[in-house]
Amino acid sequence: MLEQYLPFVGLIIFGNIENLVLSSQGVVAGVNPIKLGIASILCVAMWLVIGTFGTQLLIDYVSFIEFIGGLAILILGAQAMITSIRGE
Repeated sequence: MLEQYLPFVGLIIFGNIENLVLSSQGVVAGVNPIKLGIASILCVAMWLVIGTFGTQLLIDYVSFIEFIGGLAILILGAQAMITSIRGE
């Protein structure tokens, strides 16, 4: 069963790291932690459902999906780090 998810392992790991970076950025910005926690849990649950069913449908496009996902993670991570360094 897990064999079908192996091509996405890198994206899953870095996506979770990105979620942590964005959450910490929200905390530093002074966002209400309860609202942030609820929004984060909803996004993770939604991502789980999309990932579970999407993997079965789009397994043929794994290379393209990993590239786009990795690029998005890189851009969001860079944005979070630059904002953090500037102290905004």
